[in-house]
Amino acid sequence: QVQLVESGGGLVQAGGSLRLSCAASGIAFRFATMNWHRQAPGKQRERIASITSDGRFNYADSVKGRFAISRDNTKNTVYLQMNSLKPEDTAVYYCEAFVGGSLGWGQGTQVTVSS
Repeated sequence: QVQLVESGGGLVQAGGSLRLSCAASGIAFRFATMNWHRQAPGKQRERIASITSDGRFNYADSVKGRFAISRDNTKNTVYLQMNSLKPEDTAVYYCEAFVGGSLGWGQGTQVTVSS
């Protein structure tokens, strides 16, 4: 059974930093592309960062230069380091495992950035 558990969200002031974690189980993690998505109130869910099994990554323009995705295959965990946070980064953040198709999503972690 696929299980993805996000953690690390919280309330932070604008300009601050947070690091999100997503621990995976029930999948061959090292073969999976791992994605971070977010959904702000009243908006569609958007993919903001991805990292492939061989470590290639890409970012949405909205977070490029501020967020960094990484993975630790020994811990079956993907991270999202978020710096220079803005109020518009406020959203629920989800991780997703992808191998030829989506394997599943986490329950999400709330990030709130105050101005």
